[in-house]
Amino acid sequence: MSFSTPDLSDANPEAQALSPILKNLGGKEIFWGKIETLRCPDDNSFVKELLNSEGGGKILVVDADAITTVALIGDMIAKAGVKNNWSGIVINGYVRDIDVLRKLNFGVQALGTMPVRSEKKNQGKIGVDISFGGLTFSSGDYVYADNNGLLLSKKELNLS
Repeated sequence: MSFSTPDLSDANPEAQALSPILKNLGGKEIFWGKIETLRCPDDNSFVKELLNSEGGGKILVVDADAITTVALIGDMIAKAGVKNNWSGIVINGYVRDIDVLRKLNFGVQALGTMPVRSEKKNQGKIGVDISFGGLTFSSGDYVYADNNGLLLSKKELNLS
């Protein structure tokens, strides 16, 4: 299935667009799905835990407070996401291993790249409302992402 966020936006004016802060960095340039939310500033323990569990086509939306000192996902965690049927990840933060991420069938939108890994401190909150880029994301909402940007919808949009 293919779509463009501009066409989806035109057909669904209630869908909200994220401010243009993220870059499309994964191998799957067009991705969508129901979301799970996570707030964790500089610790990817729960990112790893979630992407190592069955995703059922979901997208993990992570608020890392735009912290610039560490990456919250790299090749190994992204490969786990592919293996466990996650559609992708959206991070208000940074990623690493970009050359591998670009080859995976996994959607990745993030602020950019940072080579330093995060520490594992088991900190974070799953399933809470998170806000960045002018939007508030809630678990169960839907995200639609491509090279044009990201749309958030409270309901599933018709892609046909």
